[in-house]
Amino acid sequence: MQTTTFSISGMSCANCATRIEKGVAGTTGVTRAVVNFPLEELTVEYDETLVGRETIETLVKGLAYGAVPRGEPGEIRFGVRGLHCASCVATLEKRLLSHPAVSAAVVNLSQEEAFVRFDAGRLDKSEIFALVTEAGYQPVEPAAPDDSAAQFRSQRNWFIASLAASIPIMLTMGLHGNRTVGWINLVLATAVQFSAGLTFYRGSWYALKNKSANMDVLVALGTSAAYFYSLAAFFGAFGGHGEVFFETSAMLIAFIRLGKYLEARARGKAGEALKKLLRLQADKARLLVDGTEREVPASLVKVGDVVLVRPGETIPVDGIVLEGNSSVNEAMVTGESLPVAKNAGSAVTGATVNGRAPLTVQATRVGEATMLAQIVRMVREAQADKAPIQRFADRVSGIFVPVVIALAILTFLVWFLALQQDFLFAFKLAIAVVVIACPCAMGLATPTAIMVGSGVGLARGILIKRGSVLENIAGLQAVLLDKTGTITSGRPVLTDLLPASPGESDRLMEYLAAAESRSNHPLAQAALEAAASRGIQPGTVDGYEEREGFGVSCSYSGNRVLAGSARFMEDTGITIGPFAAEADRLANAGKSLIYVSVEDRLAGVAAFADQVRDSSIRSVAALKQMGIATYMITGDNRLVAAAVAGQAGVDGFEAEVLPDRKQQVVKEYQQKGYYVAMVGDGINDAPALAQADVGIAIGGGADVAKETGDIILVRDDLMDVVAAIRLGKATLARIKQNLFWALFYNILGIPIAAGALYYPFGITLKPEYAGLAMAFSSVSVVANSLLLKRVGQHLRDDRQA
Repeated sequence: MQTTTFSISGMSCANCATRIEKGVAGTTGVTRAVVNFPLEELTVEYDETLVGRETIETLVKGLAYGAVPRGEPGEIRFGVRGLHCASCVATLEKRLLSHPAVSAAVVNLSQEEAFVRFDAGRLDKSEIFALVTEAGYQPVEPAAPDDSAAQFRSQRNWFIASLAASIPIMLTMGLHGNRTVGWINLVLATAVQFSAGLTFYRGSWYALKNKSANMDVLVALGTSAAYFYSLAAFFGAFGGHGEVFFETSAMLIAFIRLGKYLEARARGKAGEALKKLLRLQADKARLLVDGTEREVPASLVKVGDVVLVRPGETIPVDGIVLEGNSSVNEAMVTGESLPVAKNAGSAVTGATVNGRAPLTVQATRVGEATMLAQIVRMVREAQADKAPIQRFADRVSGIFVPVVIALAILTFLVWFLALQQDFLFAFKLAIAVVVIACPCAMGLATPTAIMVGSGVGLARGILIKRGSVLENIAGLQAVLLDKTGTITSGRPVLTDLLPASPGESDRLMEYLAAAESRSNHPLAQAALEAAASRGIQPGTVDGYEEREGFGVSCSYSGNRVLAGSARFMEDTGITIGPFAAEADRLANAGKSLIYVSVEDRLAGVAAFADQVRDSSIRSVAALKQMGIATYMITGDNRLVAAAVAGQAGVDGFEAEVLPDRKQQVVKEYQQKGYYVAMVGDGINDAPALAQADVGIAIGGGADVAKETGDIILVRDDLMDVVAAIRLGKATLARIKQNLFWALFYNILGIPIAAGALYYPFGITLKPEYAGLAMAFSSVSVVANSLLLKRVGQHLRDDRQA
């Protein structure tokens, strides 16, 4: 069994993904085919004795999509920096081919790119990169092409072009008797029909070829019926009784192109999430060989190598600290704002940032095995497992299209053969059936409601990245909340200041601020902010010394001042006994403590905490009133988590979890039958955000969380989660109303168009009137969607309350 991932091009909607999955999965030898629509990837598991990779490529291309295998073992394509001329190319190719495991090497000077075919059992990527480096050039990780911007521009331009050509036809629809105006409208309608509308014919052909029916089929039917009838009428095929209505086909194409444009605009930049994760990786590493420091590309580091990480640098690999004492910002892994002390024997994670002292690290995991690479993989898998949303209109279209065609044919046969009416009479009724059943209203039902709903959300500070989320969020049953930066503010503040002597609070604050004045630690910054709020500005300190993870010592106003942990005080012989009981109480409340001593006497203790936002408490209460369960998951310790969970009022919590566990928690709730939303702000939340049915990212958080999430809360206010759910419910209600009226209109209109009222009342519906009726149904759908703007006022009122 083999697994191959292909880059897919040419997909325009979730229905395309379903079509590819169906076409590939039905092939003999293929056991699984999954299309990741946002990332435009196809992953296929297959028996290579029954079907080959080339067969799968040909099959996908036969469905009118492009397919290119990516990342196949034994072949690699990567960038090369430092190439200057043809001689450089020859030099590098010669060096690569000198290795017995390399069978082919081609270097492209203009694109600064190299392609290598090799024996994967004898050579790997890091060794190939080492060969390039030894030749004097710099290898660069390959970057996947991103054509999303080009697709967006294409959809926008087609919409503008079709609208520009349709407006003159619409404005002159009452002047069809004027031959000059008629010719102008014919030219414009033909241009729209076979340029902007050509994609619907192409989509219809491949849909029917694969025994399915989608919106392309409906659009092609409706526009073709209106256009070709008008074309025939314009040239007198129906005598003096034929009326032209080119505006129907042209405006319908413009409407649907608008929907395509909005879909391209709303599609999430899922691929950007992975790119931003990868950008966190260090480009360089300081490799230590026999005591000599050598700067190399990070991709060349192997398991067992020793690297030096200087203060402020990104750690290039997962590993174990051999020498050094420092603190490391691990927000990428834990989401917590406080740095973690590291010394000999401590584990460190690649892409985290070293603090103020150098560390010597031995690599234990590199490349695809690192924590960062695992997060990337989890995001990919979670997005691939999320089934594409099948809109109700698309599901109905599979039945609707053949039924409409059958009814049109039946109408013609009944009137022409059974009731002995003339051909033109029967044909016009059949055309009227097709035109009045045109899916414009059904096609606009969802996108217009989503467009208005998204606009309302944007004005409210709720950025909807994928329009379908407004449908999904209405059905939420459980909301999982990250702690740091989501429920809490994300940074510590001073909450308690306990001096050893009564009335010495300001004096204690001054000594604390002086001791922390040169530190970049978050608790130090919080102490300085607290001092400034009290109007305290400490003077200059001397003899400043900081022990990473313990505390600081300095001389201030002629006194020796220490500020740090309880262990720091004990190591220097200062007893903290008088504050033991109070310290236990504060620690049990999840607060971080800094003890201060002056001239070897304990002056007091300061407590800091990342405080729960008021809006978080209100939002949890509002979610409970809506019948939605709330749970908190965090990488922080259990004491802190329990304190925050109690303040916020959530139904439960889970502490000390890593990214893979957060994703697993989401899966567990989904397996229980819950429709789950995940709310987070950190890089470590990305896999859970992708796994959740709805991912909600805090706007002030990491870019990758915002790229992975389906919704971004611009104002960092959890009350916006409540607002988003209410907006989703209102939008879904409008969509259902729109679809109901669109279908009800067809159920009522098709019999009238078929001539059901002819014998009782002598009433028939001309095709041009059927086109006007169809346009009216579209207007009614748009008008109903615009009523969503009223919801925006209610959301503003809720926020003010």
